[in-house]
Amino acid sequence: MQKDTIIMAFESSCDETSVAVIKNGKEIMSNIIATQIKSHQRFGGVVPEVASRHHVEQITYCIDLAMEEANVTYDDLDAVAVTYGPGLVGSLLIGIMAAKTIAFAHNLPLIPVNHLAGHIYSAQFVTDLQYPFMSLLVSGGHTEIVLVKAPGEFETLGDTRDDAVGEAYDKIGRVLGLQYPAGKTVDQMSAKGNDVYDFPRAMVKEDNLDFSFSGIKSAFINKVHNAEQKNEELNQNDLAASFQAAVLDILSNKLFRAVEKNPVKQIVVAGGVAANQGLRNRLAKDIKDKNLDIELVFPPLRLCGDNAAMIGAIAQIQYEKGDFSGLDLNSDPSLDF
Repeated sequence: MQKDTIIMAFESSCDETSVAVIKNGKEIMSNIIATQIKSHQRFGGVVPEVASRHHVEQITYCIDLAMEEANVTYDDLDAVAVTYGPGLVGSLLIGIMAAKTIAFAHNLPLIPVNHLAGHIYSAQFVTDLQYPFMSLLVSGGHTEIVLVKAPGEFETLGDTRDDAVGEAYDKIGRVLGLQYPAGKTVDQMSAKGNDVYDFPRAMVKEDNLDFSFSGIKSAFINKVHNAEQKNEELNQNDLAASFQAAVLDILSNKLFRAVEKNPVKQIVVAGGVAANQGLRNRLAKDIKDKNLDIELVFPPLRLCGDNAAMIGAIAQIQYEKGDFSGLDLNSDPSLDF
């Protein structure tokens, strides 16, 4: 009988300090997440220096809690995995230093993980992945369409040329006077409104799979500011619904064009915006309307945001391939596939 592989994973790329213990890449023994949202809300976004300080304060506590909850000792571990990019350089370095320390002290291999790959492989906790599969990666920092050809083999088919989709939600949320992060509230408001303002669907007619959300954001802001100058009152739910309708049209258009060119049996939607109920409903409806034989996979809501369990999931594949790093591992804030 094959021995279980137990990996301790670290995620500290932005404003969540997370440590997990994962068995065989598919079983979450523990997944501790210390969030900093309340500290950043008063600034309307993540402040890198504040984030780094919180990571320093929380990291050892998260390690102890993760070990205790998983009921393991360091002797039980087979490897240590850590996000080394993309992300905020100061935040990444805290996780990297903690992972290096444990790897060195207990003579364990160190696995360098791409944060984006982690998001995609959070789907592994829901179902067995069938290769090749398509992934729509949507978060505060990224909007990409990625073809996953084989375990740990990625090809980026489309990327955002400006704002990421989650970033656009937060920026229009600020104009609506919503608290950061605004994505969930905009999603809830859009369910109560109608698409009456017809914001632009950028790049849907262009012969590529790239995205642009700065145009919709600007159109939204101009609409609100013009109304304020004329003392006109706009329906906030309709504004949210109109914005979300435009975003979903763009995401759906590009995703299904990618699937048309690269037939797959699964679509994995990952990243923080994968929690958006409007997006979940829209893609499920599109698959049904297009009569496609494709399984639509979303991670559990608790694994859509940044967490270390997803890092442990992809780390298992890298462990089996012997994809290790030396103790000179450094952060790569601009890392992509």
